[in-house]
Amino acid sequence: MKEAKRADLLLIVSLLAALTFPVLYILRFADNNTLTSWRWVFSNSNFITVNILIISGIVVSYIASHYFFHERYSLLLLSLLPFAITIPLWQEPEIIIDASRYFLQAKHLEVYGAGSYLNEWGKEISAWTDLPLVPFIYGLIFRYCGESRLYIQLFNSLLFTSAVLLTYQTGKLFFNRETGVFGGLLLLGIPYLHTQVPLMLVDLPVMFFFTLATYLFLKATSQGGLSAILFSSLSLFLAIFSKYSAWLMLMTLPLTAIITSRQGSKRTIYRSGMIFGIAVALTAVLVALRYDVFYEQIRLLASYQWPGLKKWEEGFASTFLFQSHPFIIILAVIATIVAIKRKDKQFLIMGWAALFIIVLQIKRIRYIIPLFPFIALMASYGLCSIKEKNIKRFIVFCIITYSFVISSFGYLPFLNKTSAVNLKDAGVYLDSLKGDYVEVYALPQSSSSGNTASSVPILDLFTNKKIIFKHGGRPEEAGELWMKSPLRFTWEMKMPGYYSYHSTEPPITAIISGSEKPLRELHPFVPPHTGLMEFRTDNKAYRYKTFVTVFAKEGMSGKEQ
Repeated sequence: MKEAKRADLLLIVSLLAALTFPVLYILRFADNNTLTSWRWVFSNSNFITVNILIISGIVVSYIASHYFFHERYSLLLLSLLPFAITIPLWQEPEIIIDASRYFLQAKHLEVYGAGSYLNEWGKEISAWTDLPLVPFIYGLIFRYCGESRLYIQLFNSLLFTSAVLLTYQTGKLFFNRETGVFGGLLLLGIPYLHTQVPLMLVDLPVMFFFTLATYLFLKATSQGGLSAILFSSLSLFLAIFSKYSAWLMLMTLPLTAIITSRQGSKRTIYRSGMIFGIAVALTAVLVALRYDVFYEQIRLLASYQWPGLKKWEEGFASTFLFQSHPFIIILAVIATIVAIKRKDKQFLIMGWAALFIIVLQIKRIRYIIPLFPFIALMASYGLCSIKEKNIKRFIVFCIITYSFVISSFGYLPFLNKTSAVNLKDAGVYLDSLKGDYVEVYALPQSSSSGNTASSVPILDLFTNKKIIFKHGGRPEEAGELWMKSPLRFTWEMKMPGYYSYHSTEPPITAIISGSEKPLRELHPFVPPHTGLMEFRTDNKAYRYKTFVTVFAKEGMSGKEQ
């Protein structure tokens, strides 16, 4: 009887796992994600391939859950699998223009040093609404390892792996080892998250710092100890200066610690007070040194960015059904029901994450990323209510293989056909030409309110050539329309001094255009160069476009080094 029940469960899970992609494919019109919407990513041409791979993944999941998974090796799995899953995504271009800000901030530190970075942040370094921690770390990587995107991707993949391990540790601390292991593995079941790891953004590092701060805070308040309190305060300080959106999330920690405390509220309140007191004191010192910058950033957040989020809203259905495996949200709902029946206060550690999203109506997936580890732990709690070990393992591996297929065989090919890939390909081509310098022009966008000049730093990220750029700024005919643009920061970015004109005539010219029209119709002149190379890939998904045309002096073909 028991074997028959297990077989029935296995069949049901297999059937549901096999139907997930076809059903979502039919309903893909409901996905309003602004980056990897299924409306753009999947079509008749790739449906069969992806579906076959997902079904193959179900078979692999069955084998892995029965023969290759052992509790003794689960930590090894948690350490290697996140890194392995993200490596294929390293091929993707820098698809989000915000990366240009972080690159310029990091490069300032690389060129002028950490002292100059700290002194000029918010002055010569355009800070927009960015906090200084993550670009500072990126700058250290550039300065001591080299200005290569590969090092950033390696670093972010390590952070992703660390976030998975921290998720495991949090689940283990407040529940049991099994909940922690499955929680860490379920964090890999979010395909959208895979695409964010290789990018030079702050969202993935923020997830790491927020998870670290949460784990150390809960550990310090429940177990005590001076060193634990000091480490918790430091991690909280780092999380505070990673991103403003983390501030609201961190405010829920004291309440969570008090409610879930095993040792009495008075001791917990005392420890929480010490941790926040030290962290706030450190924060106050730094804020006082740059009060004018922080004040202006908060004013901009309140008057422009927070109201502007409505222009970028993405539905919960998109986030939890399409951009992550739907099993995760189903398991999270089951977990909530089980926890309520058990009156399990410990569940509030994870449950507040979902409550936070619902109450504040956070519908922009990039702002939810720091909370994904806790949603994964909610799902793990629900999964652990199933008694059959092999069924639990099978479900987890089905989620992981599905997500890997979606990100690597769905999202990656799509992203590599966006116009953002032109900057990457042009950078590689520029490195094949002779000469140390390239002069870059930026022509206006035709269908986007963004400034094409903001793509110059991203081109710089992909080439070893020294860039000369002096053709930017706001056109007079634009009036004040750019002030209301969702890409307003692209017009307010300050181009650094190291892009200023060089006395020697550059042997190479690159023109970045935001229009599909032929270059000769857009530019008043064509440079007297030869060796024309055009990069015009575009799948027409995004309005902001980057087409690149390279002119080189006679005799400088792409094959010459």
